[in-house]
Amino acid sequence: MTEVQRPSLTAGERAQLTGWLDLQRSFVRMKCTGLSEEDAHRKVLPTSPLMTAAGLVAHLRWVEYSWFQLGIAGVPDTGQTPWVEGAHVDAEMFVDDVPLKQLLDEYDEECRRSNETIADLPLEVVEKGQPAEKAASLRYVLCHMIEETARHVGHLDIIRELLDGVTGYTKPN
Repeated sequence: MTEVQRPSLTAGERAQLTGWLDLQRSFVRMKCTGLSEEDAHRKVLPTSPLMTAAGLVAHLRWVEYSWFQLGIAGVPDTGQTPWVEGAHVDAEMFVDDVPLKQLLDEYDEECRRSNETIADLPLEVVEKGQPAEKAASLRYVLCHMIEETARHVGHLDIIRELLDGVTGYTKPN
């Protein structure tokens, strides 16, 4: 995914929501640019050993899939997710043997699929397969995904600083 600009100050609601989400998504790849495989999988937080750059990318990929494909599109769960009965609650973050490039490409593809899925849907559409009182609207899902992605971009920022001192929203040299 390429870096994108902030949405226009006067853009409509949909353009604002999708624009801010796409901006946060672009920061994920940017924060990982230049990381070695070793650093991408390095555990720098002793109390949170699953919190690695690679683990966060994998988590964000599966969160995209869960909200947009399983929830909004109503795609049946075919058992391909890492969340199977009896598995670790954070199973999607166990990616020590998966190359960072693969994880980033899968994330970018999932983001593309998410955007394609919602392109023609009204913001009022709700998740499929949920009881009415628990079904979130697309508007809610977009707001949640902005929050979720931005929060984890902050984690990536801290992890990156601990790994090699790179900070902020600039690409490393």
